[in-house]
Amino acid sequence: MKEINYGKMGMRIRQVRKAKGWSQDELAKKCGISMSFLGHIERGTRIMSLETFASICEALEAGADELLWGVANPSESMLELWDSADKKAGQKEKDSYAMYVRIMKSVAEIMNEA
Repeated sequence: MKEINYGKMGMRIRQVRKAKGWSQDELAKKCGISMSFLGHIERGTRIMSLETFASICEALEAGADELLWGVANPSESMLELWDSADKKAGQKEKDSYAMYVRIMKSVAEIMNEA
């Protein structure tokens, strides 16, 4: 089983945030967490809950595999899942349940590859 490197994951979160031109405060507010906690996440000194991880993925519009492992291109099955969710939702933003399902399927797929 692959072990999560929280420092590298935090670095990837920071890179995506900065690429969007957002401050830590902006991302923290979008995710409903404190700026201090986001700083710890980005440094890899604190572990976040799955709910917080899902919020960060959603806010940054980044896939779980991208933030967890640095895999920039999602797998075909993930693309199909996202397309399916988009069509069913019929809206730009997906509800939090659908986000959890996508993240968990992505994590399970990655773990099965290890």
